[in-house]
Amino acid sequence: MAQFAPGVSLILGGARSGKSSFAEQLSHESARQKIYLATSEAFDGEMEARIAHHRSRRGSEWQLIEEPLELASALKAVVASDTCVLVDCLTLWLTNLMMAERDVATECTTLVETLSGFDRDHAVLLVSNEVGQGIVPMEKMARDFRDYAGRLHQDIAGIAENVWFVTAALPQKLK
Repeated sequence: MAQFAPGVSLILGGARSGKSSFAEQLSHESARQKIYLATSEAFDGEMEARIAHHRSRRGSEWQLIEEPLELASALKAVVASDTCVLVDCLTLWLTNLMMAERDVATECTTLVETLSGFDRDHAVLLVSNEVGQGIVPMEKMARDFRDYAGRLHQDIAGIAENVWFVTAALPQKLK
């Protein structure tokens, strides 16, 4: 059974593995003010439906902040000892950075440094898709994305107090 613990938590898994639901469960267990920091943007009907599904599942007890690019700054503004901030998701954030032609490596370093600066009693839950367990993509942009995500996951796992991997809605604690 899942059990909330303060600190930085990285929650990895494949698409539709139950990562977000698990992160929401941990947030409920925290008994803190819940803040949902969404990185997605609704560019089409499918994404609009996904966002609507997440919103209806969460309910009204969450404060929603939508921030597709400035993740480190948004976290600095809301992380506090009485909040539990759920970031969903890092891979969409990486996609946004790449599409905006931002310096992804620098942005990732800034995020990890920001996360490292939070007190251990703060609660930040970071949801992300594990994309490195498949074949090597043929396209350069897809390979770059996989590499950025893999490095970011390693860096966050290195500083996180908790790391989870979710498969078929079954969480496995790695750290």
